Amino acid sequence: MAKILETVVTHLEMTTRPAKRLRASTGMYLAMMRAPNIPLHFYRYLYEVIGGDYHWLERRVLGDEELSERVHAEGVDIVVLYANGAPAGYYELDFRGEQEVRLVYFGIVEDFIGRGLGPYLLSEALAHAWRPEVEKVKVETCTFDHPAALPLYQRAGFEPVARETRTLTEPG
Repeated sequence: MAKILETVVTHLEMTTRPAKRLRASTGMYLAMMRAPNIPLHFYRYLYEVIGGDYHWLERRVLGDEELSERVHAEGVDIVVLYANGAPAGYYELDFRGEQEVRLVYFGIVEDFIGRGLGPYLLSEALAHAWRPEVEKVKVETCTFDHPAALPLYQRAGFEPVARETRTLTEPG
C-alpha cells in the first residue's frame, strides 16, 4: 500500500562563486569521474543506495526511457566520487537553464558519511557548476534529507530563498 509523506522543502540559491575549493583529507584514495551516458542500472544503484533512506522517490518510479531522457540529456552532467575504488557519492548538475545551474542530486553513500567527503564533493560540484556565463546555482533540500544537508549548503554559501510543504507518495 502506498504511503503518504509530508516534507518541508527549502529552496536555496548561490549568486557568488565560492572563494575557495575544499580539499579532502581522508587518507583514502579518491577519484572523481564524469559519467557521460551513465548506464541506467548504475544510476539507479547510486540513486537508491544514496537516497533510499531519505525518500528519494521521483526517479525510482521512472521507466528506462523517461529516466534516460533526464540523465542523458544534453546539458546534464553526472559525476561519481570513488573512494578506495568504491562508489562513494555523486552529484548531478543541470546546465539547461539560462545563466543558472541546478544541483539536481547530491549525496554520499552511507558507508562514507562522516569522513569529510560531503564538503569535498560539494566543493567540487560548485567548481564544476560555476562556468563564466553562470549567475546563479540552485539546490533544494527537504526535511527527509540527511540532517547535515541544509547546514552544509549554507556553509558553502547557499542562501534559503523559499520554503514549501510537499506531499509525496511512496510506492508500497
